[in-house]
Amino acid sequence: MHGQSTGTSSEPDLAHHGDAEVGAGLVDLAVNVRRAPMPPWLAGPIRASLADLAGYPDPRPARAAVAARHGRPSAEVLLTAGAAEGFVLLAQALRGVRRPVVVHPQFTEPEAALRAAGHTVQRVLLDAADGFRLHPDRIPADADLVMIGNPTNPTSVLHPAAALAALARPGRVLVIDEAFADTTAASGVPGEPESLADRRDLPGLVVVRSLTKTWGLAGLRIGYLLSDAALLRRLSAVQPLWAVSTPALAAASACAGTEAVRAERAIAAQLTADREHLVTRLSTLPGVRVAGRPASAFVLVRISGADRIRHALRERGWAVRRGDTFPGLGPDWLRIAVRDRATTDAFTEVLAEIMEA
Repeated sequence: MHGQSTGTSSEPDLAHHGDAEVGAGLVDLAVNVRRAPMPPWLAGPIRASLADLAGYPDPRPARAAVAARHGRPSAEVLLTAGAAEGFVLLAQALRGVRRPVVVHPQFTEPEAALRAAGHTVQRVLLDAADGFRLHPDRIPADADLVMIGNPTNPTSVLHPAAALAALARPGRVLVIDEAFADTTAASGVPGEPESLADRRDLPGLVVVRSLTKTWGLAGLRIGYLLSDAALLRRLSAVQPLWAVSTPALAAASACAGTEAVRAERAIAAQLTADREHLVTRLSTLPGVRVAGRPASAFVLVRISGADRIRHALRERGWAVRRGDTFPGLGPDWLRIAVRDRATTDAFTEVLAEIMEA
């Protein structure tokens, strides 16, 4: 377990994100946003909303649609300008917590938001040798705020719902970042295996969701929080007025519908096959070790000399995500987004050539 940053040069750069790796002419394997034509059921409402931009945004219809999807009352949904805003609201509204803990490696914005709000953050680092699995007994018993991703970015590990639920207790806020939950699939399991989005019985649970990954809406900024109404009122009190735009609200309503849910599940199933193909190809390369059991839209790999390889890939036209900016990782880690099989085949051929050079 580690305390807050001491400001040394070895401290990971929490502000670095995959979009910084992307450049003109590069094939993007650094950003985990799916790029595909927008379906008519989503494009239509967004386009129609542009005719009503003179009025202030009304979140009520979108909130009701999201609530219906998750079997909750509307008061248990807070719409946000992307998942990242949710972390800022939590950090600002929960200034009274005494021992916030962030489980790493994971998306760095939760810790960055806490630190920006003046919190002293403790880290629990999951073990690469153990497949980055969560062991609930490693979380300090007196932690009154715990943040963890599921599936976790960048490891792609999907933690069991039971292990996460075991972290909930009275007096603690448990934040589960499910930004990539809709990318997961399991044989014989409908929907999103290991998600806690529909659980209303766990004290202090906050589930953070994003609509930007699967539907390619990173530029629109739309996400939401699910929790009990009293806690969401505290978060809403520090949220700017009209934080979510009218087009983003239209997207939220559309993405909560039955057609969207069916499409998500089909996409997740295809993604599973494409990810398995990527893992198989990577596993044939000497010196490449795939971390854990990937379950999402990206794969984490360990390669000796990864920084050199990353730069060589850029010279050959490929962008991947460096791993050393994630607490708990280091310079020998790279995150690779799952793409179609043809892209994967071309990428792994180039990677093999670079590693043999």
